[in-house]
Amino acid sequence: MPYITTSDGTEIYYTDQGAGQPVVLSHGWPLSSDAWAVEVKLLADNGYRAIAHDRRGHGKSSQPWQGNDMDTYAADLAALIEALDLHDVIVIGHSTGGGEVVRYAAQHGKGRVVKVITAGAVPPIMVKSDANPEGTPIEAFDGIRAGVLADRSQFYKDLSEPFFGANREGAEVSQGAKDDFWRQGMLVGLQGAYDCVKAFSETDFTEDLKALDVPIFIAHGGDDQIVPIGAAAEKSIDLVAHGTLKVYPGAPHGIYGAYQAELDKDILEFIRS
Repeated sequence: MPYITTSDGTEIYYTDQGAGQPVVLSHGWPLSSDAWAVEVKLLADNGYRAIAHDRRGHGKSSQPWQGNDMDTYAADLAALIEALDLHDVIVIGHSTGGGEVVRYAAQHGKGRVVKVITAGAVPPIMVKSDANPEGTPIEAFDGIRAGVLADRSQFYKDLSEPFFGANREGAEVSQGAKDDFWRQGMLVGLQGAYDCVKAFSETDFTEDLKALDVPIFIAHGGDDQIVPIGAAAEKSIDLVAHGTLKVYPGAPHGIYGAYQAELDKDILEFIRS
């Protein structure tokens, strides 16, 4: 299996499919590169080189005690892209991965990144404060940490319901999709899972968004119960210089079903434009 080793000795697993302009995909918490399997095939089938990695602590990558923070996640992504000597890169990130690619593009990607795509992404900042009254109270994130520590297996099973919007009347979400969310979640090291909650909820990406000088497509589900749109995409679009916002009415946080089909179509259209 392909890995690169970062400067602190962490091994980062990645999958590399197809040939052509590189598209690098970053997954959400608590998932892995497997979350992008459909998109990796779609991109490779359409003439692109699709690369998806497992964030440190997640999936098949190492589970270091340290470095489970957004600066290091972005540096790891930079190490991967530099090791593969990628240029004219399009980066795509979902949820936590959306924050990761925004920070990478702003702080490491000058001259390499040509477009950014986010879906259900955490920027500009999730946690509620006086400056961010639309945000999610810190108590909600404390609850996530407590759930992970107490019984992470059951916690991930329970979390899959709002993640995919399966708790909404009329929702049609397969048991298989929910089981796969649980499967990927159980691969995350406990320390990495715990620390990543702070990384995705408390990191402020405001200056990163302002610094982006390439086009960004910001996608968000209108019924996202995990990263509410009012504190995320609707604020991010006002901070970027070359942004396009698309809201998918009724769509959840998880990329699944009709939402996935429409988003994948939009991804191809944006990267071809």
